[in-house]
Amino acid sequence: MRNRIIAAGLGIAIATSASAQSSVKTADYSFTYSYPAEAAAIPPLRAWLEADRAKQRTALARDAAEARQEARKGSFPFRAYELQKTWKLVTNTPRFLSLSGNVYSYTGGAHGNPGSFGLVWDKAAKRRVGPKAVFVSDAALQAAVGQAFCDRLNAIRTQRRGEAPGHDGPFDACPKIGELTVLLGSSNRNRINRIGLIADPYVAGPYAEGEYEVTLPVTAAVLRAVKPAYRTAFDVAR
Repeated sequence: MRNRIIAAGLGIAIATSASAQSSVKTADYSFTYSYPAEAAAIPPLRAWLEADRAKQRTALARDAAEARQEARKGSFPFRAYELQKTWKLVTNTPRFLSLSGNVYSYTGGAHGNPGSFGLVWDKAAKRRVGPKAVFVSDAALQAAVGQAFCDRLNAIRTQRRGEAPGHDGPFDACPKIGELTVLLGSSNRNRINRIGLIADPYVAGPYAEGEYEVTLPVTAAVLRAVKPAYRTAFDVAR
């Protein structure tokens, strides 16, 4: 559901079927990892994703086996671990392939933990770039979008909570860019003109409120916050 909402705001539907999906289920854990055809079509990026898949599964298997042993020693029930990591297409412009990622991890507690992240493949440089790395700094992006993000966030908080956020609660303040997942989107698949901002559970609200998602247009202020080397790949939203 999250990807559909974010996609609509970023101006492109995330509807690509995964070209590569790995699903494994054992007595100790279940593991799923997938990424879209557009990412698989770029050999260096595909290699990185496959290495990440192997790394994630190895760590999951190790941790689950250790947890089972601890449960046996302590004579308490073992609950199988779970990890789901999914990459989906946000947009594919001449300069950037932009992906959104989400992960769900369960390690035997009261509930699992979701998370989000972004990834950009720079076609010109032929390398991975973190979405925040295309900006001069977190502070520069914060100055460009901070107030607009906070206004949108508080509007959504008010809807979910039935009242406006206070001033001294643990989840009343607006998170900074450094605490958020940033996604690069486009309404025309030509240049980046949308910015997606995601606050995972416990960042802008308690677990029960879920994650918060805000999509903002690229403005002149945002464009100034982009590093000069990337500015031609961006455009002010019309």
